[in-house]
Amino acid sequence: MEKVIDLEDRIPTFRQKRRKRTNFKFILLTTIFLFLLLLLLYFQSPYSEVKTIDISGHTLVDRTYYEELSEIKLGDSMWGIDGKEIEAKMEALDWVKKVSVQRKWLTTVVIEIEEWKKVAYLAKDNTFYPMLENGVLYEEANELLPIDAPIFLAFNDEDLRKRLLKELAKLKPEVLALISQINATSSASDPYAITLFMNDGYEVRADITSLASKLNYYPSIIAQIENEEQFEKGIIDIEVGSYYRPYTEEYTAINFEEDVGEQDVMEDEEQSSQ
Repeated sequence: MEKVIDLEDRIPTFRQKRRKRTNFKFILLTTIFLFLLLLLLYFQSPYSEVKTIDISGHTLVDRTYYEELSEIKLGDSMWGIDGKEIEAKMEALDWVKKVSVQRKWLTTVVIEIEEWKKVAYLAKDNTFYPMLENGVLYEEANELLPIDAPIFLAFNDEDLRKRLLKELAKLKPEVLALISQINATSSASDPYAITLFMNDGYEVRADITSLASKLNYYPSIIAQIENEEQFEKGIIDIEVGSYYRPYTEEYTAINFEEDVGEQDVMEDEEQSSQ
């Protein structure tokens, strides 16, 4: 026989469940209300405003330029900043490689800038123009003599400059730092010929197309030369193979050729006068 449960016996159970549901709804609504209240108070408080703008990674341009470009001002709402828009605006600059805009803590905006590396200067009209690894010639001139990158001379061909810049960007930093000056010495037979003057006193004759792959071995080449008992600084040729010739031999040969040429001219003049 089935047991019959009286309705009056079930009423306390219904009341208890209803009380629990009511309490849950009350706690939920109270929590939401307090959260919205705290959120409203936060947005109305100074803790939601920009107090610090931290900009790093800039070398070509002063931080003030980037700060003005971002249009972020102290006192602006932290949540009114569109980081993606600022990143796109700055990355559109020819000399900027990558930008990251982040919120840090409650009141700080961090802007990290990665500029294209400066690998050389172009000498033109007694002025030095920085050239970047992406081939861009930075238009802001530097009238002071640069010491942190090699100087380009006689590079009027823009395509040739860009190709050389890409090769320089592949060099090891310690090798790039040794280059003082690069001259374009192209000819009809070799349009990519260049001459590099090194800070340690050597002269390197090379080809742009294979510059990085060969010049990265420059320290080991120098170590072999200076390992000799009586070494002398001179010219290292890495255009085709790799050979070394002391300055005394090189310029003695040049002077000899000039003397022979002058002697031939004098003999021709004497014969013509007779």
